[in-house]
Amino acid sequence: MPTQTIGVTGMTCAKCVHHVRNALAALPGVREVVVDLEGSQATLNVEEEIDRELLRRTLAEEEYGLI
Repeated sequence: MPTQTIGVTGMTCAKCVHHVRNALAALPGVREVVVDLEGSQATLNVEEEIDRELLRRTLAEEEYGLI
């Protein structure tokens, strides 16, 4: 299964990690999401690569940013 790693801005706590994980996991084709608070990134196991604009909009809805 392919992976896609993205940078995420605005995360400061475990609750942020939870919000980002849930938002990204709800996207079509995402099988698993691992969020790294210290590394400011998320790794997605996906069926196929997710469009960066969709990722940006999804994170923006939760008040986070895509690097």
